Amino acid sequence: MAKKSMIEREKKREKLVAQYAEKRASLKAIINDQEKPVEERFKATLALTKLPRNSSAVRLHNRCQLTGRPHAYYRKLKISRIALRNLGSNGEIPGMVKSSW
Repeated sequence: MAKKSMIEREKKREKLVAQYAEKRASLKAIINDQEKPVEERFKATLALTKLPRNSSAVRLHNRCQLTGRPHAYYRKLKISRIALRNLGSNGEIPGMVKSSW
């Protein structure tokens, strides 16, 4: 089980990303538009740097929804390999059987 503080920090980042997504997208559009004057693009760059760092989607990290584990994460299932194995062994995932030979 991951530390509660790390799980909560990740939730906080997700909220910030959702809150600032539209603003970041509009500023990036201005920055990437070559038709705009250099001064306006530079002001947009400065405005983008003023936003919180954790509002960037790059800073998000995938975590298991059951345990909070950050490594060995299956994106399709949104759980870690360990949680997947436990659920499969308990027969809680339809069609999944632990192999043995």
